[in-house]
Amino acid sequence: MGFFERYLSIWVGLCIVTGVLLGKLMPGVFQTIAGLEYAHVNLVVAVLIWIMIYPMMVQIDFSAIKDVGRKPKALVLTLIVNWLIKPFTMAALGWLFFKVIFAGWVDPQSATEYIAGMILLGVAPCTAMVFVWSQLTKGDPNYTLVQVSVNDVIMVFAFAPLAALLLGVSDIAVPWETLLLSVALYVVLPLIAGAFTRSRLEVNDDNGRVDAFVRSLKPWSVIGLLATVVLLFGFQAEKIISQPQTIVLIAIPLLIQTYGIFAIAYSAAKAMKLPHNIAAPACMIGASNFFELAVAVAISLFGLNSGAALATVVGVLVEVPVMLSLVAIVNRTGYWFTGNES
Repeated sequence: MGFFERYLSIWVGLCIVTGVLLGKLMPGVFQTIAGLEYAHVNLVVAVLIWIMIYPMMVQIDFSAIKDVGRKPKALVLTLIVNWLIKPFTMAALGWLFFKVIFAGWVDPQSATEYIAGMILLGVAPCTAMVFVWSQLTKGDPNYTLVQVSVNDVIMVFAFAPLAALLLGVSDIAVPWETLLLSVALYVVLPLIAGAFTRSRLEVNDDNGRVDAFVRSLKPWSVIGLLATVVLLFGFQAEKIISQPQTIVLIAIPLLIQTYGIFAIAYSAAKAMKLPHNIAAPACMIGASNFFELAVAVAISLFGLNSGAALATVVGVLVEVPVMLSLVAIVNRTGYWFTGNES
């Protein structure tokens, strides 16, 4: 890994503090940025995420995708974890902690909103960030693309029914424009741009040009991630400063969920004898969330200053450092999978 990737956890921590401080000192600036949106998708955040994942898209070799269908087990694992396990464990943990364990510390209305935010995180499997985790764990970029693409298709049809079921609201109004525009911005457009760039660089079958171009873009990918973290925490700075105990309460079940889902998926991948570069992104997809979508939907359904919106932002706070710790675990246990066939 390069200098930026090697110390990513430090940069993320600094950006979290910077975002909260700037949000407190210059709230008007962040309010202006927050207003730059279409269909509840913040355009500034969208651009930053685009910068973040474009370098990963350039690495994808579409000629290799035809072979992914020969390794269906990892895709099955991802789908089971994302759609049959994760949403329900997230809802169960939210109910357990905020309706039982923490019931005496939060009012019922706030508890309900926190649970709602957690559920929105649970029913939105990771899209953009998984390319970062896959890259950091040396995952197969082509297989990662297929896994993310299949999950995106399912999300279009399953997000609303699952959210309605778990929130207990039969007529929940999911902003479809937000969902579809997010997928287009975070997956489709950078994928097309990446494919076009790669085709131009491979004119004479010179893969060295592709590798050199990707290396030159890697720092920008990390910068996109860090700038996104600054903005998201700047948006919620006031709440984070005024309600530190609430942040801790929300973080506890989210931590349990993330590590628990990863343990389930990683153990299953080992038992299924998946190769490491396939198992790594498969488990990362299940452990992480499409927090951009969760934040947008929470704001749309419950409001910018709601407990649901706060819970989704805490999801970002928890996810980045925790996912970096899981990246370290995956990289240190690669030998578990050596010699395995899919």
